[in-house]
Amino acid sequence: MRKRYYSVLCLLITIIALGVHDSYGAGFGIFTQDASSTSQASATIAHTDNSSAVFYNPALINQLPGTQIEAGTSLIMPHREFASVLTGQKTKTENQTFFPSTFYVTHALNDRFSVGFGIFNPFGLGTRWPDNWEGRYLATNSKLTTFAFNPVASVKLAPWLTVAGGVTYLTIDTTLERKLNFSPFGLSDGSQKFHGTGDGFGFNAGLLVEPVRDTSVGISYRSKIHTDIQGNVSFGIPAAGVPFLGSSFPNTDARTKLDLPAQAYAGVCFKQLYPLTIEVATRWEQWSSFKQLELQFAQPVAGSYSLVQDRNWRDTWTGMIGLKYQISNPVALLAGYLYQRGAVPDSTFEPAIPDANSHYFSFGTSIKLKSVTIDAGYAYQLLLKHAKNNTVDDNPSDGIFNPATAANGTYKSHLNVLALNLTYRF
Repeated sequence: MRKRYYSVLCLLITIIALGVHDSYGAGFGIFTQDASSTSQASATIAHTDNSSAVFYNPALINQLPGTQIEAGTSLIMPHREFASVLTGQKTKTENQTFFPSTFYVTHALNDRFSVGFGIFNPFGLGTRWPDNWEGRYLATNSKLTTFAFNPVASVKLAPWLTVAGGVTYLTIDTTLERKLNFSPFGLSDGSQKFHGTGDGFGFNAGLLVEPVRDTSVGISYRSKIHTDIQGNVSFGIPAAGVPFLGSSFPNTDARTKLDLPAQAYAGVCFKQLYPLTIEVATRWEQWSSFKQLELQFAQPVAGSYSLVQDRNWRDTWTGMIGLKYQISNPVALLAGYLYQRGAVPDSTFEPAIPDANSHYFSFGTSIKLKSVTIDAGYAYQLLLKHAKNNTVDDNPSDGIFNPATAANGTYKSHLNVLALNLTYRF
């Protein structure tokens, strides 16, 4: 018994240590919530082997016996490159590695009722461009970190039907930085930085139907979460400009609102070809909730109490297929592929979130060792080239297009992902 509690304590220490790192996602949705699922391209809506079902479909936790505790992390290494249509010059983002991390626990109360709890990073972004690049007046550093705390409960209503639901409390921390164009005043660049924190509540639900033997259908839903973000905005003014510009750019309290999108998942799992398990799944994301980004200032900045930037994102669909092959009792091989449509339209595309249609390829393994399971995986995501050819420049609201500050050109990105988690059962 002492050894069991020592193992649980080690898992808790692991997730606390990993959880302090910044999170990252392509766009700002994160779906690397478990190494086994990452290896199967997130096609784990209708089947599961571990307690990450709290995130993907909480109805699946009824299939997990006893108590399971899982801790894990992903190393996400993005690479982004911009080729200017104005100069032909190429610029790369700074090398960064992000660590979105997870902790899950599930417990079967009896044959019909199960409960679970998860801590994870459902949304995030991290993009850092050089301070002197062509698009510095649009973005230099963009970072968003979220933590979700999600208790769930699941009940088996019939041998073929399981339902589940839960609530989500989410915290958000965001930083947005860019340079300010003071060249009309004969000055060097200034700077603007917004930092804010906030929170919000949502819910999730799941359904599992097993109409015939070795076939299961899973559906899950995560609600939109509205967040009010309170913080401050600070400005860096060139020394020569402080006497006549300082009062127009005061450091002041600021706030904004961000609606994180609803998400729906559906999957069909086939086990008739065991030891091969196949799941085909899809994901819908309500990115149309992100219509604009509005910063509201407690004091006027450049004569205005707000800064509004249109976004007008669109809803997206993703198709996924995951494979699991049980080569022996303790060892399984995993693989997956997905195609994801980008959420950002051409009209508002900008370098803070250089999203695009993408292909995702993954593989991994799952190894069971008595009461412990180790899952490890690798994924490569290729974002297709996305050309920026719009009027988003250093000041989109002035009605004057400045091609020298628009950073129009071609953006291309790819990501390497390494995922690892440990599950302990008792």
